Amino acid sequence: MSYAITMAKGFAPAAERNRQPILDVLRRVLPPSGLVLEVASGTGQHAIFFSEHLPSLRWQPTDASSEAVQSIGAWVDETARENILAPLDLDVRSPQWPIAKADALVCINMIHISPWETTEALFHGASKLLAGGAPMVTYGPYRLQGEHTAPSNAAFDQSLRSRNARWGVRDIDELLELGVRTGFTLEERVSMPANNMTLVWMRAT
Repeated sequence: MSYAITMAKGFAPAAERNRQPILDVLRRVLPPSGLVLEVASGTGQHAIFFSEHLPSLRWQPTDASSEAVQSIGAWVDETARENILAPLDLDVRSPQWPIAKADALVCINMIHISPWETTEALFHGASKLLAGGAPMVTYGPYRLQGEHTAPSNAAFDQSLRSRNARWGVRDIDELLELGVRTGFTLEERVSMPANNMTLVWMRAT
């Protein structure tokens, strides 16, 4: 995701556009209280918005990029809200994550802008982090049974692969197989604006 940097605080227009539709899903599927780990928080705008509108949850933003962590920290410092924590450096491919457990996990726009092994690491790490019955929510563009859901997604996929051959819009069937291997069931698929989807996964009990 590209964003403009103003001082340390980043801004992504797409995050402003999709934050409300994503929040509408999170209100329904996240637990009423507890700790939410956000993987690949990017600029930090989502973390700020969600923590404001879900005040009974504690929000832990993370990212693998030092620039993103700096941006998130700037947003968090400016907000000074008690239920949003200082950002942590997290590369999901690391064998040791910086927190041991959470009550839910949210990952927005990472799966397609990273190699497939990053998605595998996300599911494997989440399986250790989340207890049975806990949700993992992923958002972005996906293919269905090998087909893109819109011409714009096909063009986006081609653009991603031209930038990095290991990136690309993933097929939900691939994710379902990964979920079986790591103990996750796809509970809900929600169509979103701009031909994206929110997938709600549940950790097996």
